[in-house]
Amino acid sequence: MPFAFHYAARSDVGMVRSENQDSGYAGPRLLAMADGMGGHAGGDIASSTVIGALVDLDGEALGSKEASTALLQRISAANDELAEMAKAEPRLQGMGTTLIAILRSQNKLVLAHIGDSRAFLARDGKLTQITKDHSFVQSLVDEGRITEDEAIGHPQRSLVTRVLTGQQDDEPDVMVREARIGDRYLIASDGLTDYVAGDTIAEMVLAGQPPGATADRLVDLALKAGAPDNVTIVIGDVVDLTKVAAPPTQPQIVGAAATRTRGTRPIPVTPAAKAAALSREASGEEDVEDVTLAEEGPASGPGRWLRLIAVLLVVLIVVGGGAYAAYTWSQRQYFVGAHDGNVAIYQGVTQDVGPIGLSHVKSESDVRVADLPDFYRTKVEDRVSTDTLQDAEALVSQLRTEALRCAASPSTCDDSGTGSTPTTPSTTTSPTTTTSSPSSTTTR
Repeated sequence: MPFAFHYAARSDVGMVRSENQDSGYAGPRLLAMADGMGGHAGGDIASSTVIGALVDLDGEALGSKEASTALLQRISAANDELAEMAKAEPRLQGMGTTLIAILRSQNKLVLAHIGDSRAFLARDGKLTQITKDHSFVQSLVDEGRITEDEAIGHPQRSLVTRVLTGQQDDEPDVMVREARIGDRYLIASDGLTDYVAGDTIAEMVLAGQPPGATADRLVDLALKAGAPDNVTIVIGDVVDLTKVAAPPTQPQIVGAAATRTRGTRPIPVTPAAKAAALSREASGEEDVEDVTLAEEGPASGPGRWLRLIAVLLVVLIVVGGGAYAAYTWSQRQYFVGAHDGNVAIYQGVTQDVGPIGLSHVKSESDVRVADLPDFYRTKVEDRVSTDTLQDAEALVSQLRTEALRCAASPSTCDDSGTGSTPTTPSTTTSPTTTTSSPSSTTTR
């Protein structure tokens, strides 16, 4: 029986962020989603680089063993590329990305996972999470120190223990699953799972709507829930190719990967586009868009100016009221950043509007930024948004612990920028199943 994916990918920047650091891809053989981190240090570059390294697998028919090997090789190569990019450009130090990739091989699916993005399987009327978060909070759950319900609102739920950062021990978990007709796979960034209840997600995924409509609905729910983070959804239905009239064949690319890959160019998604990209690369030409805008046409006389003035007046009224509402909302937000060399809690949002500052120091701690491990120092310098003042205070407490740990035992601090050196060795990844102990902690 010939299998195929019926798929869709959607992404939104969210309610607060100014840039999309998520990247998503959905194609006939490959579903993938990467949630970049690093703020101005290049989260969008990290996620698009990794997704860009996997794209060619969508056009290859591989056996399950070959698919596992190829997927791991591409991920490893992309991780090495992250290391080279960070080495060549200091501002990219500290960047990283989660990754979930599902590669179809006949009736088998090879799934690779690292980070706290999540993959779900809808089968027989039930939605089940099939990945386990590589996060500090998940480790507390595994140790029985907190419950699953307590983990949902935990102030340190944004601390991840394994992501792709360019380090040699950044290895994903890999599993091989059997594909069944009627299965639906959902991959989502934490912009969805942190802000929309699990039973609500399940209701939408199991409602029987096509992948595109379902993905649109999930993004809408996240935005209505006020999700400040980027929201990215990738859905793939396993279908019988002989019973689907016209399954999609054109890949869908969303988020940072839609505008860049490996930090430079958008990912070509058709054979013609790939050939053109290779031709431009060989000749050293840059991509140039030749577009004529409707606004470049001739003016239409006095009536046009009157309409423009009327529109401008309406815009000024709306913008004035909206600006006041936006400023009021911004002052109910908090983030952790650096102030005069110390870790501080700010009230407001990380973005400014021209010369207008939208934040001020709420409280300054005794934690010196210079005393933090490299990765945490980068995070604080880039600023870390939190949901509440209590979350910000909990994060400062965690940073104080990290600073004290480094002061007490400098040899346990990893100066490469990924947090603490692992105290428990990780097991080796295999093409079928892999489990690993948390090795380092990353603040997202």
